[in-house]
Amino acid sequence: MCVRMTELPSGLLEACVVVGASSDKLRDVHQLHQQNKFVEFPLLDPEVLQVHIPPFVSKETNSSHVIGPTFSRVQRRRSFIKKKRRDHAPETTRNRENPNQSEGSLTTEDISVPKDLDLIALPQLCFPGGLQIASEQREDAYHSLVFTDLFGNRTHGVVAQYYRSVQSCHEAGIQNGHRWISSKHRLFTPFAVCIISKFPYYNALKDCLSCLLVQLRPARQADFAEAMKEFSAKLSLVPLPPPGQLHVSFHLRPLQVVLPSREDHDGPIVDVDLHLPLLCFSYTTLLQILSYLLQEQRLVFFSSDWAKLTLVAECLLLYLKPLTWQHPYVPVLSRGMLDFLMAPTAFLMGCHISHFEEVAAETEDLILVNIDDGIIQSSWAEVIDLATIPLTAAECFISRAESLQLHYDLELCHLGSATDANALRAQRRDWQRRLNKQIQNICLELLVNIFRGVQDFLNHEHRVFNSEEFLRTREPADQPFYKKVLDTHIFHSFLRDRLNRKQDSFSRMELNTRNLAHRNRGVTESPRRPPMSELSRNGYNSYTSPDNRLSKRLGASMPNLDRSLHENLTGISRVRPASLRKMTPDIGLKFPQKAVKVFRLPEFPPPLSYHYVQNYYSEMVASLGKLISATPPDESDLLARYHYLRGLVNTVSNRRLDALEDFQSLYKTDSDIFPLQMVKSLVDSLSEADRLQADRRPELKRLITRLKRDRERESHDNRQEEGAVKRFQLPKKFMQLEEFVKCVQESGMVKDQGTINRLFDALTVGHQKQVGPELFHDFYTIWKETEAEAQEVRLPASVLEHIEPSECVFKLSSSVKTSRGVGKIAMTQRRLFLLTEGRPGYVEVAQYRDLEEVKVSSAPFLLLRIPSLKLRVRGRKEAFEANLKTETELWNLMVKEMWAGRDMADQHKDPQYMQQALTNALLMDAVVGSLQSSKAIYAASKLAHFDRIKMEVPMMVPRTTAETLKHKINPSLELAAPRAVDVLLYTPGQLWVSVSGGKVMVFDASSWSLTQTCQVGNAKLNCMLEVDKDQVWMGSEDSVIYIISMVAMVCNRQLTDHRSEVTGLALDTDKYSQKVAYSCSAEGTVMAWDVSTLQVKKNFRLSCDWLHSVHSFNTTLWCCSRDSIMEVWRNGSLKHRMHLPEQHKGSAATFSSALLLHEREEVWSICADSGDVCIWHTKDTTKPYHRVALQDCTGCHCMIKVKNQVWIGGVGRASTKGKVYILDVHRRQVLKELHGHSDKVTALCSAEDRYVLSGAAQHDGKIAIWKVE
Repeated sequence: MCVRMTELPSGLLEACVVVGASSDKLRDVHQLHQQNKFVEFPLLDPEVLQVHIPPFVSKETNSSHVIGPTFSRVQRRRSFIKKKRRDHAPETTRNRENPNQSEGSLTTEDISVPKDLDLIALPQLCFPGGLQIASEQREDAYHSLVFTDLFGNRTHGVVAQYYRSVQSCHEAGIQNGHRWISSKHRLFTPFAVCIISKFPYYNALKDCLSCLLVQLRPARQADFAEAMKEFSAKLSLVPLPPPGQLHVSFHLRPLQVVLPSREDHDGPIVDVDLHLPLLCFSYTTLLQILSYLLQEQRLVFFSSDWAKLTLVAECLLLYLKPLTWQHPYVPVLSRGMLDFLMAPTAFLMGCHISHFEEVAAETEDLILVNIDDGIIQSSWAEVIDLATIPLTAAECFISRAESLQLHYDLELCHLGSATDANALRAQRRDWQRRLNKQIQNICLELLVNIFRGVQDFLNHEHRVFNSEEFLRTREPADQPFYKKVLDTHIFHSFLRDRLNRKQDSFSRMELNTRNLAHRNRGVTESPRRPPMSELSRNGYNSYTSPDNRLSKRLGASMPNLDRSLHENLTGISRVRPASLRKMTPDIGLKFPQKAVKVFRLPEFPPPLSYHYVQNYYSEMVASLGKLISATPPDESDLLARYHYLRGLVNTVSNRRLDALEDFQSLYKTDSDIFPLQMVKSLVDSLSEADRLQADRRPELKRLITRLKRDRERESHDNRQEEGAVKRFQLPKKFMQLEEFVKCVQESGMVKDQGTINRLFDALTVGHQKQVGPELFHDFYTIWKETEAEAQEVRLPASVLEHIEPSECVFKLSSSVKTSRGVGKIAMTQRRLFLLTEGRPGYVEVAQYRDLEEVKVSSAPFLLLRIPSLKLRVRGRKEAFEANLKTETELWNLMVKEMWAGRDMADQHKDPQYMQQALTNALLMDAVVGSLQSSKAIYAASKLAHFDRIKMEVPMMVPRTTAETLKHKINPSLELAAPRAVDVLLYTPGQLWVSVSGGKVMVFDASSWSLTQTCQVGNAKLNCMLEVDKDQVWMGSEDSVIYIISMVAMVCNRQLTDHRSEVTGLALDTDKYSQKVAYSCSAEGTVMAWDVSTLQVKKNFRLSCDWLHSVHSFNTTLWCCSRDSIMEVWRNGSLKHRMHLPEQHKGSAATFSSALLLHEREEVWSICADSGDVCIWHTKDTTKPYHRVALQDCTGCHCMIKVKNQVWIGGVGRASTKGKVYILDVHRRQVLKELHGHSDKVTALCSAEDRYVLSGAAQHDGKIAIWKVE
């Protein structure tokens, strides 16, 4: 079997290269110098002298299954020296008698290098200013490099330049048959040692090189090559730390070197001092540079110090994370590479300050950044006329940056003098890590403030971004910036991640800093426009003070639902936050951070001996084993990192099965950092003997089976996610209904398919059923113009005080005469009011819920009768009349629809009806404006959905239902069609909702606003359970139990022991007061889990048909399946079994739920195809002793106990209406029959015994909140 080595991860070291002048050239220069023929030493051409790459040791074996230490990459190497010989072969043959004669030390051995490593340009980059001999010893110098291949993959290098005397380079060297003679004219030649790594460990690699130079200075030249090889071999033994809070350190005399880990699996490695650009540039200049990077300009950095070029550039690109620079990136250009600056594309490059004038004069359209002076210039104009960062975001960034503590010396003022260098370095690292985190948060907040709201203009189904509508929400002064940025590759990649719902650092901060009103806008009235309180300030201020930000409310109590929803919401402040300059770097941005641990590697062995290297790995595995044993189960994150690291070490030391066991433990503990590709390669490399052993270990067999299943799904998922992002474009051809639906959804106007179907009917009244491009263009334009006109309304404070902070003006009439004065009628989602002319004033016309009559009338004007709109309002004697003239019919339709929507919303306690009515009214307006015909009003009436329902079928909600129903939530609000509510779970302050396909939504229980959305697998979830304050377990159809952290809101742990879909979960405590969780799966398996260790304590299998729930009480478990209810002892032995009642035998009826009322010694059962509730006595399980027939019920699906009541969710007999029945436990009678859903009730849960929440199947897809009496 061939092992696919290229899929294994690279180690710390990719290659170590020595660069310098050849011995021939040094000899020539030395001879000329002795003859005093140099006024100034010439620049020499640097050459590659040595290349050291892993593996440095290997076991002497012919096995094709060995994965060599440090990830053998022999198969992808090629010879560098052979290529060099080929290129120079003709010349060599002409100038030498023997073409095979060796050339000094260079050709004594063949040098093979990794296939993706180009050494041709490396000598120039190691000596970017040229290689020049000196007459005196010079200081060591360090700089960093970045190499980018054709696919955009980056490799990183750190270079140390140091000087040795030319004489020592040739000591004991024999040239032309005689020994070199030392001279008093001493010369010093520079050598460069370059460590190349796949990972940007700039500080760590610089530390390694510093330690190396300490060893090289006293070493003889004859020992130089061996010292380099040993140094490289040591670095090749270093494993990389896993993502998270575990760093790795190792000792290279005299320093302790630390490799910091990346913060999360998709975050960057940060091993640079991120405050360097803040020391080099003013904050305004820094923001300019970031703006030019976001606009993908051609930037060139200049400095007199080569080291600054890469470090500053790397910091700036880290500032933009998670956005990624997509263009050529060469932070160090040598003298011979300046022609790169002629490239026509965007790029980021750097070169020496001495080339500044030359570059500025000979190239155009460049942004020239002088790092030394902290200034920016242009190569084409005196002033750079490019858009800057939006003002609000820039102000916030500057205010935070100004409060950063950038000077480490100030940290030392209160400390004594350090006596331990490594302790001092550790202290400095901790300070730098904290500062780096602050800077990362500030820069991330800058990006969030710039791009906040982008996701509101994305259509995930059709992968469309409505850029025009997004631009409308930006400040006019900021629009040039956005117009430029929206066309860049960097933004396109960012959009693709948003469409793929990537949960990266941007998503997390955007959610955590989103203000409360913005969260609620999506679940209450209309998410389309900002409220007037926002619009009446200076534009669209996207920044809100931390005081207005929403906490997670994990301990919040339930809201008072007797008040209106908006009374529970915090209003948006109408005043801009007080001085932004008073912010600290952290306020509002501090997220929970776990303490960093450092795993210290054992002392390096002799690195060129296979036996010692294997012992070294064994020692490392033993150390990690001790740490794993000593780590308490509640520190699962740290435990996962230890398993990752031990799995990595076992992999490189050929302990393949041990490695797979570690990765299986990792998968159960933190699947987020599971190294999928590495494990796949490991599995592929198993020999037949290893595979047989793996099959005998259940855990490994499950892992291999799951990988095979995931691989089958992988190609489909990749195709789905990699789709390109489209911009919304108006149609260019006639559209049938299906194309019309897609176009409207892509435009962002409406998502609901039913509404779009009615709109299609309206636009095609009286002609063929297709919509032409001109008609759609007119309709879309009028929709946008109406929206823009409403957003331009600036209401004075005297008017704002009369309306709710969350209200928006959606439609404004022309100036008309009314019975209450002259002015414009304004329509909000709550009311109509008159905006009087002259001195703007407010006259209340009506709140929709107070309307009694709306009709078209006529008002006398001279000898004419002018059409008018007459409204009668509850509690007012006089009607309101407005001479709306030609607008009368339209306003009549719109106001009636809003009135009907308000009535529906009030009856059903569902604010979405009001939102739908508002959308219908606005669509009517656009239809009338676009058709401009006699049939326009008739066409618009096709959209009067709620008014038609009100007229044709008065939908009065039964009194009992109306009194008990408090509110409704629609989890499918942003979807084209509703989805079934599969599971509901209430935890303190939060409502967890699972809808089809593993999508989990979390609502804040004080406002019922959506706070989090996450994807838990790809299959339907069957059950959820709160296990402790930070764990929610979810059982899935894919046989996995997913564990979500409630604090971090991540799903990174999975329990994979079940073989069939997980259908039930329960919690209990054992005799030692330890928490035990029980899970059951469809085929009858029940497992008991130790919650602290996530290990299976016991498991057994029951004989039944489709086990779907488990409950724990005292010493027994109660399990319900389709055909029976079983009481079993905790060891799995059966105590009692209850079969389907006699009247159901032979029918299609099956048990759907069982409820144990232990205080009454009763078990209540319901069936999916029956309206009967059967009550059994726990001591006599032969047959139920009581039966309650539910009126007008054909099936029951869920059941819970609340106080002294049993709530049952089912479906009605006469229709598909979902019903909730409330039964009295003592009298066993139906207390209430609630009609709250248009499809069967599939889920119930209780919230603090004050409310019960019911969820319905997909034709309804809503959640009703009921008051418990």
